[in-house]
Amino acid sequence: MIEKRQFYIDGAWGDAREGRDHTVIDPATEEPCAVIALGGQADTDAAVAAAKRALPGWMATPVAERIALVEKLLEIYMARAEEMAQAMTLEMGAPIALSRVAQVGAGGFHLKNFIEAAKRFEFEKPFSEAFPDTHMIHEAVGVCALITPWNWPMNQVTLKVGAAAIAGCTMVLKPSEESPLSAMLFAEYMDAAGFPKGVFNLVNGDGAGVGTQLSSHPDIDMVSFTGSTRAGRAISKAAAETLKRVHLELGGKGANLIFADADAAAVKRGVLHMMQNSGQSCNAPSRMMVEAPIYDRVVEEAAEVAAKVTVGAPSEEGRHIGPVVNATQFEKIQALIETGIKEGARLVAGGPGRPEGFNKGFYVRPTVFADVTPDMTIAREEIFGPVLSIMKFESEEEAVAVANDTPYGLTNYVQSQDTGRRHRLARQLRSGMVEMNGKSRAPGAPFGGMKQSGNGREGGILGIHDFLEIKAVSGWAAE
Repeated sequence: MIEKRQFYIDGAWGDAREGRDHTVIDPATEEPCAVIALGGQADTDAAVAAAKRALPGWMATPVAERIALVEKLLEIYMARAEEMAQAMTLEMGAPIALSRVAQVGAGGFHLKNFIEAAKRFEFEKPFSEAFPDTHMIHEAVGVCALITPWNWPMNQVTLKVGAAAIAGCTMVLKPSEESPLSAMLFAEYMDAAGFPKGVFNLVNGDGAGVGTQLSSHPDIDMVSFTGSTRAGRAISKAAAETLKRVHLELGGKGANLIFADADAAAVKRGVLHMMQNSGQSCNAPSRMMVEAPIYDRVVEEAAEVAAKVTVGAPSEEGRHIGPVVNATQFEKIQALIETGIKEGARLVAGGPGRPEGFNKGFYVRPTVFADVTPDMTIAREEIFGPVLSIMKFESEEEAVAVANDTPYGLTNYVQSQDTGRRHRLARQLRSGMVEMNGKSRAPGAPFGGMKQSGNGREGGILGIHDFLEIKAVSGWAAE
């Protein structure tokens, strides 16, 4: 078992000043795999103080030098990719192939895009050609608390740390206590890259402890949080007293609208996207909404695809899904599957309990429900597991109304060959992102939602911009 109780504060590793130990459970075996320390107020205060001391010097560091350090970080990150993949597989159960390609790959992808975006971004410029004497300066927000989740650890850590570092912010990272090993490894990379003391600090803790302490701390200027909508509300309330900026990337209940003219791969693509990472993605297309003329065929195909999704140990090579992260998530998912059955949804694949051959570990059967109606619990709550709900619609107008009938607004999906329809739906669907016909967003395109899926945008130029203040200076004499 790994014992890592150290925190990274002010450029040095050290033991927690106060707090308690926390055991990290391997979701594949339900056995302890690591022990870390959860920090207390003294740890939080020390990390914030270090970041505050480092802020003036880091803000004054030329942008080119900040970019160069992020480039060095990327180099180290990629060189040590295998140990990062192994850490995430151990702590949160991602199959090793997924860890290597998608989990680790996401971090490298984001850092690379930040570097490219930063080289194009004008941190200082005249307001306009007509008014060159008014100057616009983009400067760091200040000391930032970065609170990240367990489901895509490096995706979220790099989206926050990369943008904050380039913007000139100093930071305190609090990773999820469910996935701390990858974050502590990342802190080693930051140290090896040579970031100045205090620019990056790491304090382990839970949401009720360090998370709340950071959100309410008077010397924190911004909180960037990714996680549940419930926790996002709590953070917003804690931050309100000091009027700090709050950036939230929260839950989702994405609708995947499949029309009769959808391409032949649309159904398989939607099912596999839902099952990826064991369904533990906020942008998962969890509501498959199908046009009536093809409904029966789609239900049959979706059930066949789900039945072929294999479940296996995270350490095993190959394409399969692993366990969900912990007992709490497992029990929540099982309860929602049971609720779907009780409320009258038709189970066409999977169901309650562990998959065949598993009597241990937080493994969930890839599950598909048909004949789901908008009022059912499984159509409204974010399940965060490999559970797909299929619904029928008669018209485009009905599809839009049902898709938008949710407090969430992160990602929706459209499958249709009709360009006019796709353009209409892109404007009518209330979500921060709309993906059509399996096309991914461009590198550096903004990630984020609306409504109770949060605010702000991550990735690329707009991701950097969220960590910047805009200062207007009049009387700027030409040099």
